[in-house]
Amino acid sequence: MTNPVVVGVDGSPSSLDAVEAAAREAGLRGAELRLVHAFGWPSMHLPPGGPPWNPAAAGLREMVDGTLVKAEERAREAVPELAVTREVAVGEPLMVLEIESHTASLVVVGSRGLGGFGGLLLGSTGVHLAAHGRCPVLVVRGRPDPDGPVLLASDGSPAGEAAAGLAFAEASLRGADLLALRVWNSWSEGADEPAVHPLDVVVDAERLQATEERALEETLRPWRERHPEVAVERRVVRSRVRPALIEASGEARLLVAGARGRGGFTGLLLGSVSQALLHHAHCPVAVVRGTVS
Repeated sequence: MTNPVVVGVDGSPSSLDAVEAAAREAGLRGAELRLVHAFGWPSMHLPPGGPPWNPAAAGLREMVDGTLVKAEERAREAVPELAVTREVAVGEPLMVLEIESHTASLVVVGSRGLGGFGGLLLGSTGVHLAAHGRCPVLVVRGRPDPDGPVLLASDGSPAGEAAAGLAFAEASLRGADLLALRVWNSWSEGADEPAVHPLDVVVDAERLQATEERALEETLRPWRERHPEVAVERRVVRSRVRPALIEASGEARLLVAGARGRGGFTGLLLGSVSQALLHHAHCPVAVVRGTVS
């Protein structure tokens, strides 16, 4: 049985967009949709009156129930026959969703929110889950091109290998093409985007281009064999990594990236490129840090 798709719900327009996206993801997978509303007292916008330690007071239960009812209605509008369950948890939303990720096939969050799910653009919910979640995390943002390809940000890292597996699976589920984009520059084997402009360094460009093309083909080959139904376009370009990927996301329906790339500090769980995509991509972004079977 496919593990459920989990979505964080707080009643904001962004979280309802995430619910709709999560419902479609669950429908594609034949999975249950799990609506999770979590709150911690320090960050919760409580209704006036009643002690904060009493969840039944001050209309809090009614507020939560109404939020989840609206979310379920939105999910069923998108996928009418979907199996939906609800969960209300007292605790910090980041930790609740991280725990949920242990048994989920996918965790979905919006790009903005209210209360504990807010602040994604400042780097809290989506970035934390992408770095610590035990399953792929989908951040719903931007305006995806419904006819565009699934865009794979390929970099040859272990997380990038897992991202390739998810990208092929998502393209197959959607009946979409796959665009595998590998961006390289003079610093591709070093740290992410240092102060020196990576295009200003004199290198053997033809040799590096050929090396990157071979590396991309090696990444794609096993997944092309497993998903022969997916049409693949390979694109290897010399450019600055983050701007190139963000620009390409404008014509994609989904962008898939690994949690860490080849550069940067090895102790970081989420690379600077992945963080930039979560903040600035023009379409939803799925981030993978584990393996994809």
